[in-house]
Amino acid sequence: MVAVAEAAADVAGAVIRPFFRNGVTAALKSDQSPVTIADRSAEAAIRAMLREHFPADGILGEEFGHERETARRCWVLDPIDGTRAFLTGRPVFGTLIGLIEDGRPVLGIIDQPITGERWVGAAGRETRFRGPFGGQPGCRPCARLDAAELSCTSPDMFDATDLTRFRRLAGAVRRVSWGGDCYGYGLLALGQIDLIAEADLKPWDWAPLAPIIEGAGGRLVGWDGTALHLGCDGRVLAAGDPALVADAVRLLAP
Repeated sequence: MVAVAEAAADVAGAVIRPFFRNGVTAALKSDQSPVTIADRSAEAAIRAMLREHFPADGILGEEFGHERETARRCWVLDPIDGTRAFLTGRPVFGTLIGLIEDGRPVLGIIDQPITGERWVGAAGRETRFRGPFGGQPGCRPCARLDAAELSCTSPDMFDATDLTRFRRLAGAVRRVSWGGDCYGYGLLALGQIDLIAEADLKPWDWAPLAPIIEGAGGRLVGWDGTALHLGCDGRVLAAGDPALVADAVRLLAP
């Protein structure tokens, strides 16, 4: 399964690269998020490979919905997580491929097709990373919020109540940085970031990340500290050092 998922990421990258910084235009989906021919073409290519190798498995993707909804195993796909970054020529987007088995994320890939960086996580295994800039997989020790680097893609993902909750956490950490989409979670798994708190994430956004973060020694939970599941509210907290979770959850509480 890992080999096929990596091959699918290779195919998606080959589809995406010719469109990068090449004047691609975007349409707006019903939720006003942008989508491009690169998103749709990459997801179609991944789906074709998964259907060929695992015809009984379900597939849930951002662009083309859910196939075989009753399957015990379900692949979750976000062909370009960070379409806004892609559209503006910033190589901090990524292709996400994950596998959920009996409701539990068991495999995940973050692939950055421009920089050549890739994170691979599988349940019970240490996270693997490859990239031209160095870096070793493994979250760094950081047991105190006042020493922690906190990151989030954008404040626009919060409603007024969630923004208040996030600001409580932001006021307790060493520093806050913005931007990154899935790339930020990859950096957390390399020990560059300590915390990420985001909201309104869909299964294809968070499920591929869980095996990567957990395989690097971190935790991915809801804002209430409980395990994420397909029906969760999309509020996600990633912690490189599990010792940060309790204090972060306390500050993120309603």
